[in-house]
Amino acid sequence: MALVKHNNNSISNLTSAGQLAQGKMTLISEQTASGSASISFTSGIDSTYPIYKFEFINIHPANDNVNFVFNGSTDGGSNYNVTKTTTFFNAEHREDGGDNGLYYDGTGSLDLAQSTSYQPLTRQIGNDNDHSCSGYLQIFNPSSTTYVKHFLSRCSNIKNLATDYMNDNFSAGYFNTTSTINAVRFQMSSGNIDSGTIKLYGIKGD
Repeated sequence: MALVKHNNNSISNLTSAGQLAQGKMTLISEQTASGSASISFTSGIDSTYPIYKFEFINIHPANDNVNFVFNGSTDGGSNYNVTKTTTFFNAEHREDGGDNGLYYDGTGSLDLAQSTSYQPLTRQIGNDNDHSCSGYLQIFNPSSTTYVKHFLSRCSNIKNLATDYMNDNFSAGYFNTTSTINAVRFQMSSGNIDSGTIKLYGIKGD
């Protein structure tokens, strides 16, 4: 999103907030889960935008301590098995203040090395009634036929062990293909997505 600079004179000439430059993020579609095995976006990801952003709002799992994961498709959603290499790290803090940390996390396939598996975006979401995860995933230039497709994500969730933890999860990587990525699927590592909303936006590059 471009940064717009105004000098004192330009600001004084504004007659309403509507004259300020608006953001270039456009809502394409949204889906709401209800005991869903997965949520797939099979349209709207094309060459229209150089950046696509998914926003996750209160994604609640049916099972306890599972990961929210995703994969891409090069054939419109017939298969979700694109080869990818990724990295994952997180910060955490226990609810009672008794434990905390910031570390690279390669356990439980949180990082992938030339794998077609689903990439985790979170670590161990609890399924208590008030637990969920929220965050975003950005994919860059998915329609390129020249470059691999980079992505990055940041999500927060409550991890439910003996004592609840706050997890701040960072994941990034690339789809190692020069084919277009034209569909994306989200699901839990085990069980259904009990509830939650996912919104897909397109972002103009300039």
